[in-house]
Amino acid sequence: MKILGIESSCDDTSVALIDITGNKINILAEKTASQIEIHKKYGGVVPEIAGRKHAEQITPVVEEIMKDFEKPDIIAVTSGPGLITGLIVGVETAKTLSYLWDIPIVGMNHIEGHIHSVLIENEKEGRKRNINFPVLSLVVSGGHTEIILSKEQGRYKKVGGTRDDAAGECFDKVAKLLEFDYPGGPKISKFAEAGNPKAIDFPRPMIHSKDFDMSFSGLKTAALYHLRDHPNTDKNDFCASFEQAIVDLLVSKTLKATKKYNPKTIILAGGVSANKKLRNTLEKEIKKVSPQPTFTFPLLPYCMDNATMIAVAAYNHAKNKKFTAWNKIQADPSWKIYNNFR
Repeated sequence: MKILGIESSCDDTSVALIDITGNKINILAEKTASQIEIHKKYGGVVPEIAGRKHAEQITPVVEEIMKDFEKPDIIAVTSGPGLITGLIVGVETAKTLSYLWDIPIVGMNHIEGHIHSVLIENEKEGRKRNINFPVLSLVVSGGHTEIILSKEQGRYKKVGGTRDDAAGECFDKVAKLLEFDYPGGPKISKFAEAGNPKAIDFPRPMIHSKDFDMSFSGLKTAALYHLRDHPNTDKNDFCASFEQAIVDLLVSKTLKATKKYNPKTIILAGGVSANKKLRNTLEKEIKKVSPQPTFTFPLLPYCMDNATMIAVAAYNHAKNKKFTAWNKIQADPSWKIYNNFR
């Protein structure tokens, strides 16, 4: 089954063509047009600008992907959640192609795409990942921080998450206080490598609460006040201590949920899953759990938003003929993965 994936939920215009036969995922072509340089001067993504750039880039990217191939069997498009300005461009493109090619559409949830990003293989590394249920997923990015339980394929229940800022958003906002260019999260992690994670006692909001929810707004405020009151703070120590606070909170809540739900697989996905400190700490702590679940995360290129993960996630929907008519699919910026699927 050949699936054309389209992802435009934020500031990356991404298109991929994959072929899935059995359990083998073959990536035929993939391309992502980034807008980082455009949004960098604003310190973050500007929705109106993002929408215009998606509209400019989507057709050339689709043409580049399809130039050596016949039409696919299925189109998979991110229809939510995300920025409405970007989602509309992707959805309208999918609708047009579906009508012209007379092939069905699978409307995909962006979060489900991130969860399935762990299935994308790398033949050079010889890496092959399987998802055994029940699955507990920690999805962490600039717009999302959620702990999601799935007892079977295609069924999701949110068991925890942030009550305010997403972890990635917290990284980027504090990076802006440090005058790092957008996106600043990776730069904080880079400085943290040379710092002392115990140098500053930042708060871990809600870490002792009995539920699996988190809060990052208080941590962001604490970072602001510390920089105001200690202007000569060592930048490496600040970044290391700040990063450690976020990692401690994410890991603590994930482990707490693990002890309650006893998953066979734990997935770390989303843009922040590229953070080495988070990966290593979570992997180390999961090894202490009995019975020990399998821990998996995406290859680095697939941590960020990409169309390949959308196409991969769409396979099971397509296999079960869960399609949406081209004239009925709509962009839904607040579509929750734990709602009924379309």
